[in-house]
Amino acid sequence: MKGLIVTLTINPAIDRTFTTDRLVFEDRTYILDRTETAGGRGINASRVLHAFGAPTFALATAGGESGQRFQCYLQQAGFPFELVPIAREIRTNLAITDRQGLTIKLNERGPQLTSEEVSRIEEAVRRHLDGADWLMLCGSLPPGVPDSFYARLIALARQRGVKTLLDTDGPPLGLGVAERPTVVTPNQQEAERLLDTALVTSSHALAAAARIREMGAELVVLSLGSRGAVGAFPDGLVHAIPAPIQAVCPIGAGDALAAAFVWAFQQGSSPRDALRWAVAAGTASASLPGVQFASLEQTRKVYDLVELREA
Repeated sequence: MKGLIVTLTINPAIDRTFTTDRLVFEDRTYILDRTETAGGRGINASRVLHAFGAPTFALATAGGESGQRFQCYLQQAGFPFELVPIAREIRTNLAITDRQGLTIKLNERGPQLTSEEVSRIEEAVRRHLDGADWLMLCGSLPPGVPDSFYARLIALARQRGVKTLLDTDGPPLGLGVAERPTVVTPNQQEAERLLDTALVTSSHALAAAARIREMGAELVVLSLGSRGAVGAFPDGLVHAIPAPIQAVCPIGAGDALAAAFVWAFQQGSSPRDALRWAVAAGTASASLPGVQFASLEQTRKVYDLVELREA
């Protein structure tokens, strides 16, 4: 399929989200709403791509009773997918957010995978690279998966002429960046861990994005939450700043940012314009209650208000 964007979520989850009136210490709080969905960075990216009208195919793992529930939820998402079976239960993640946007996330590490299961996942990726334009490698690696796993897939995709986006943390991020992905999208905390330095100001963030690009990535989009994102591109550095909003639930905003960048780039946008779309999608999604992702129309309204500042 022309323009197909394949996402990989090797460590998916059942995402339970509780919305409360307030988050405070040493006092009660009341649950206003709760949801349970199929989660994981790649799954969320496919949701956004599908909503934007882009052809997407989601690859993920699934095992145990939680994996069966994950599959049922995913069947309601509207886009095609393949689940690679594993022996153990996939994880359940908990997020608690209040009406002011304060959020606490509690993530399980994920199930231990066998080497045979890892090989089956890699083979599934190989099969679906045929005809794909992009491979998005999203989220943490569960126990049993080598830190070099994403790096291997980036090299494989490059051999097939498929562009890659890397969205992960820790050693898999460092090893993956060295394998020269098309774009890498760390958030501030992930970039700080990668570079072992604090990013306090916008200047720090711009310098960090430039350093990550020097490590191997062709394009770098470093997310700064409510402060937008900075980009390091072949023609320089830029800071995309959104209009101030009331963040209602920031969960998943980074996934929307990554997906919108690939979508815009696929549509022929320049890296700078794709960065603008990315920040718009993340900002628009954070302004929605619960774990929701902004539509293309909602994103377009915010896009008009995103300011690009050259470094």
